[in-house]
Amino acid sequence: MDGFAHQLIAGIATGGIYASVALALVMIYQATHHVNFAQGEMATLSTFIALTMIQAGLPYWAAFFATLVVSFVIGALVERILMRPVQNAPVLTHVGVFIGMLLIISNATGWIFGHTTKAFPTPFQSDGLLFGGLVSAHELGSTAVTLAVLILVYLFFAHTSLGLAMRAAAYNPRSARLVGIRVGWMLALGWGLAAAIGSVAGMMVAPAVFLDPNMMLGILLYAFAGALLGGIDNPSGAVIGGFMVGVLENLAGAYVVGTELKLTVALVIIIGVLVVRPSGLFGRVVFSRV
Repeated sequence: MDGFAHQLIAGIATGGIYASVALALVMIYQATHHVNFAQGEMATLSTFIALTMIQAGLPYWAAFFATLVVSFVIGALVERILMRPVQNAPVLTHVGVFIGMLLIISNATGWIFGHTTKAFPTPFQSDGLLFGGLVSAHELGSTAVTLAVLILVYLFFAHTSLGLAMRAAAYNPRSARLVGIRVGWMLALGWGLAAAIGSVAGMMVAPAVFLDPNMMLGILLYAFAGALLGGIDNPSGAVIGGFMVGVLENLAGAYVVGTELKLTVALVIIIGVLVVRPSGLFGRVVFSRV
């Protein structure tokens, strides 16, 4: 029973990481109606930047918040420089841009910071497991940080005028322009915010999986499964889906398929959702009259 409880709690902690990346994916999807395949590589680059700051002598939390700012700027610049010129281009053009970003950022990260695996520090230190051996200090702390970020993002979008303007620009750009919202800048802010959220996920997961240029490849797949499960057009649903995938992955890895085949859980979820309910558990079903 203790083993099951440990897997459940660890799954919730891991699910928080997936939920963060899933939320970033949904934010970009709402703005562009495309999935940003380079979201994981952007988060990895941000995590390397954070490690560089820490190694330069900056305290962990100072480096953490500085990385959020740098990541936000990088995300906004990507939208302004790369995505803005192709915003009205065909779907395959966007797919090509995202894949190109994935390859360029991954290779540039390895070229700048090296391809060797690096240890990333955690601010949550403890001599052993907590709560009777059910959870580590890092799992507990990373879950708290992730939940705090998700709550802040919810409050921002639900209770601030800027957040409401960003939602309006993503859902209906034409109507948003008619009421005076600068849609272009709202989209850039959305990209920046998605990059910052992704950087939190990168910094929280790096102490557990170690840091290398390909650190987020598997995590992005789990996050995509969570976004599809909850609803690719529903931010709250994507967050719930991310936590669900984290729990399912841990339990399936421990009791069903083994740790070596855990990645297949994400693939099964993706295929199952696309076949049975493409809109996800909480997504909108859109009907078109012809």
